[in-house]
Amino acid sequence: MNPVKHAKVQKDMTVAALIQQYENCAFGAGRLAKAVKIYKEMQAEDVTSFFGLAGAMIPAGMRQVVVDMIKRRDIDVLVTTGANLVHDMIEAFGGEHCQGQCSVDDIELKNSKIDRIYDVYLADEHFTTFENRFDAIVTDILDSSSQTQFTINDFLHEIGSRIMDKNSILRAAVDNEVPVFCPAIADSSIGLQSWMFGYKRDLHVDTFKDIRQIMDICYKARRSGALFIGGGVPKNFIMQSMLLIPKGLDFAIQLTMDTPETGGLSGATLDEAKSWGKIGEHAETVTVYSDATITLPILVASSL
Repeated sequence: MNPVKHAKVQKDMTVAALIQQYENCAFGAGRLAKAVKIYKEMQAEDVTSFFGLAGAMIPAGMRQVVVDMIKRRDIDVLVTTGANLVHDMIEAFGGEHCQGQCSVDDIELKNSKIDRIYDVYLADEHFTTFENRFDAIVTDILDSSSQTQFTINDFLHEIGSRIMDKNSILRAAVDNEVPVFCPAIADSSIGLQSWMFGYKRDLHVDTFKDIRQIMDICYKARRSGALFIGGGVPKNFIMQSMLLIPKGLDFAIQLTMDTPETGGLSGATLDEAKSWGKIGEHAETVTVYSDATITLPILVASSL
């Protein structure tokens, strides 16, 4: 057994130096230090790194963190929600998310045409801009291609290639050849707009063909690791892809605030996934119970 050593905080210390102090601590501090260690191991050239991004991370201010991870190739495969991609595009098209309050008269916000995501405000007008720009992009995709049927990954690649903002997640993914999967894309404004667009033009997105694309990546991986922000569909899509290959993930990190007692995937322990074979028997894993808007930047910063 290693004795607990008390952390020492000093003036002007770096994030990495703080994490070194955490290495001999317990509870969340010790878990975060272990997460940094595993995350660094996942950056090895022979490890394919999956990133499961759930939650409202883009409205909360984590967009640039994710973009920089893509540009550094800390992410080999991104699996996320349609909502995160919608908010990425809203910012790419000139919209902005604003700091607000979580205790507020929401009817007053509605009458002011402001939408609320906990303590983030977003004006309705930005969704109008998104809808118009999205329609123009999809029109251009169909006009410049004889193809009318796409996988979700291919569809998002086409969209990303037409976004001018280099600090867009979708554009950065295209520029750095990082595939983006969004299994529940219909559950977002992208899905709604695509459905309405379908009344004007013939557009088909095949959700099942994405499974073949991600399975090919899994089979080619010598070793694999995953960083999960929250859980939900992104976590499950990565996890289920491990069911059909000879071994599960070699590394796994989960940043979540959910607990396992309800049986939900967002709180399910990584050890539980070993019973399914989704994570390898001898894999290095850790779950950090904290707000990911706090722990993700610290995790990334301390590894640089």
